[in-house]
Amino acid sequence: MLKNRSVVTIEDVSDEDLKEIFSIADDMEKLLKENRKADIMQSKIMCTLFYEPSTRTRLSFESAMHRLGGSVISMADVKTSSVSKGETLADTIRMADSYSDIIVIRHPLEGAARLASRFTNKPVINAGDGSGQHPTQTIMDLYTIRKELGHIDGINVLMLGDLKYGRTVHSLIIALSRFNVKITLVSPESLKIPDYILKRVHDEDKIKLSTDLESSLPEADVVYVTRIQRERFTDPNEYQALIGSYSIDSNSLEMMKKDSIIMHPLPRVDEISTEVDRDPRAAYFRQASNGVPVRMALISKIMGVM
Repeated sequence: MLKNRSVVTIEDVSDEDLKEIFSIADDMEKLLKENRKADIMQSKIMCTLFYEPSTRTRLSFESAMHRLGGSVISMADVKTSSVSKGETLADTIRMADSYSDIIVIRHPLEGAARLASRFTNKPVINAGDGSGQHPTQTIMDLYTIRKELGHIDGINVLMLGDLKYGRTVHSLIIALSRFNVKITLVSPESLKIPDYILKRVHDEDKIKLSTDLESSLPEADVVYVTRIQRERFTDPNEYQALIGSYSIDSNSLEMMKKDSIIMHPLPRVDEISTEVDRDPRAAYFRQASNGVPVRMALISKIMGVM
């Protein structure tokens, strides 16, 4: 049960929780198509604390809360908050605790969300902590795969790009390993998946590491693309050497299954050509739109109203 609990890593969400979230998200999606609000979170306030830039995650969380009938208070820019004056994370969380009923935090330091949960009795949702995890993105990704392909078990998933710093793929690899899937990880050697993530998967035999994109594309049911994250590099020369390492373009589409899908947590830079956008297999914008019903479902579960 997720009632009154924090979601800091994808391990905080059980298989049964996922099934319930998916079912509620289906209902929420119907409600959204009918242009109706749920009105089940009246008088409840969400506080969003974003120490890093965000578009989709912050807006979808805030949209989800509003569509549930609740309210939102937000720190979207640390430069205009007391953080710029030296306020500690602990003190900021203590203040958010007194102003709100649920807290969503994105932070550049891995482990920040877990630390935040220790300074409040209110539920904390991790919206991305450095190169750590992004559990709600993973729930959304799993929901997207289920919705697009009709199932998760039995598929082949190719993950491509920055697997070292990519918190979205860290959470997704751990979650997918709980299903009957095969996972191929393609990245430059310097951006391969960290060993500590592999140690947390349920079955390492499901995972294959490679640097060869072309040989991996034909078998993939899901091609999950990530960008090379400039903000994670301390050496700009290292970043410049890696950008453009892999990309999905019209030639890639020729190699892929006709019923496969392409996903991306966004934003993209040059790792997916815009010419791919017209292909029906390009699911990344549909994936992003799933963020609202999925986060509506998660908030409802945590707040105990569903």
